[in-house]
Amino acid sequence: MYDRFNRKINYLRISVTDRCNLRCTYCMPECGVDLISHKEILSFEEILEVVSVSVGLGVDKIRITGGEPLVRKGIVKLVEMIAGVPGIKDLAMTSNGSLLEKFAAPLKKAGLHRVNISLDTLDPEKYTSITRVGHIKQVLAGINAAKQAGLTPLKINCVIKTSPMEEDARQVAAFCNENDLEVRFIKEMDLEEGVFSRVIGGDGGHCISCNRLRLTANGKIKPCLFSDLEFDVREFGVEQAILRSVGLKPKSGSENKINKFSNIGG
Repeated sequence: MYDRFNRKINYLRISVTDRCNLRCTYCMPECGVDLISHKEILSFEEILEVVSVSVGLGVDKIRITGGEPLVRKGIVKLVEMIAGVPGIKDLAMTSNGSLLEKFAAPLKKAGLHRVNISLDTLDPEKYTSITRVGHIKQVLAGINAAKQAGLTPLKINCVIKTSPMEEDARQVAAFCNENDLEVRFIKEMDLEEGVFSRVIGGDGGHCISCNRLRLTANGKIKPCLFSDLEFDVREFGVEQAILRSVGLKPKSGSENKINKFSNIGG
């Protein structure tokens, strides 16, 4: 499947929930955010249909996101369903890691290939301050469980203010180097202005080479995570929603404002 700029679109990010068990300061205001009603959230069968149609159109990479995907009831079963679709070469998940100690082994058995885990500091007090409710011991246990389960290559997503040379970022990088983990630095987004930057150590945020589509938890296919453009799979049908979204993928815009975004999960 190719877009109007002849880029191969083969990567689908699936938000399975907008819920999260953390309240990170850079992700949501202290008062919280409006949540999608449960009746609007896609069922497992609807998600599987989107995956099957996407693979038929050329998608071979799937990433499961949230919110925090591990708070979705039955997530291991959903991973197993998705892993059973022929043609998927890479099935990954992005998680905050706090529940991975419990889920890592079952997820691997269900067919998950690898996982990205969020870790912005190694300081326990700072971690709790950033997440408002989190405990870093749970994340470190989740990282260890993911390694033991073979969910590799295991990548660490570290949010920075301006530079990877910040003290917390340097400590996270050293931790990754010592533990055979890959680290990617993600500049903190401006929630008011909708400004984002390229990922350091990864390929996210680079519009010119972007091969991704995004499925929101309530069934909207988006050509760009940071755009308000979206096509409802229930309204247009899965194939048409995908094709319309592919047709409107932007060519440029990285490190600029691209329509104030309304869903920041995943």
